[in-house]
Amino acid sequence: MLRPLRILLICLTALLGTSAFAQNPSVKLSLDSAFLLMGRTTPLHLELVAPENPEGHLIIPKDSMCDKVEILKLLKADTTQLGNGRIEVKQDIILQSFDSGVYRMNPIMYVVNNDTFRSNRLVLKVYPVEVDSLETIHDYADVADIDRSFIDYLPDFVVNYGLWILAVIIVLGGGAYAYYLLRNRKNPFAPVAKPVPPYEKAVDELNRLQSEKLCESGREKEFYTRLTDILRIYLQGRFGINAMEMTSTQIRNTINANEETRLSKENMERVLETADFVKFAKVRPLPDDNIRAFNSAMQFVEDTKPKPAPAEDSAVDIADNNKNDKTQPKNHN
Repeated sequence: MLRPLRILLICLTALLGTSAFAQNPSVKLSLDSAFLLMGRTTPLHLELVAPENPEGHLIIPKDSMCDKVEILKLLKADTTQLGNGRIEVKQDIILQSFDSGVYRMNPIMYVVNNDTFRSNRLVLKVYPVEVDSLETIHDYADVADIDRSFIDYLPDFVVNYGLWILAVIIVLGGGAYAYYLLRNRKNPFAPVAKPVPPYEKAVDELNRLQSEKLCESGREKEFYTRLTDILRIYLQGRFGINAMEMTSTQIRNTINANEETRLSKENMERVLETADFVKFAKVRPLPDDNIRAFNSAMQFVEDTKPKPAPAEDSAVDIADNNKNDKTQPKNHN
């Protein structure tokens, strides 16, 4: 009777021990290959199966798994729920070694409460790299000559935002041009004004100068400066004489050599002579001298104005010729 009870107690004890052992955490390490070429990298696979416990944590070395096998980096851990309050954690550790040899790596530990669980210890063999002998000496490679285009020399922001930069430049340029036109009161769409003939322009400027009465207010120098400038501009526009760059003597010689201006040269000489006395000798002329100089300038412009085209006279001459041809008898031989 006692023997069957003993057997039952033994079975229950074994069952409870097996169940308790099955609940213990397990830490397992594995490698894709136990061989590694020096300088290369290989992943170390870590697998943890343990009850879900916030107080449990893995202890992984920071720098190396042993003396000559370094830890390059830790990849992100992947946690899976297995049910019944158990979890599975998988994580890869990238290893690298620069010394050949056979190395037994340290275990990774899992600590929970006061218990520590260690992983298995793996062996890694590192092979040396074949090095070329000094008999073959390789020179430095030449600098590669790459084909470059204009766009390769531009800054990156210009290449990336070139169209936007061009659009901004066009908008700013258009705005600046519009501001310039508004400031100078120019309308680009307005019809082009017909140029004023030199004779009409000179007469208008002379009449405006006379209306300002500069001599009456003691501004004789300004009066003669503007008077001679009007005549100089008139010579430029009417005869192509660059009088603005000439001295008074040069203007006199040029006028005397031109058939159209020679007849009225006395008027021009009178204006230039009086103006030189006022501007350079600081002589203050009499009111009669001012009137005489203005009348001489106006007379010079009137004497040299363009002659009207003889359109009517030519038409009368042609009509008379045709009439004479009709009245003359024809000679029939």
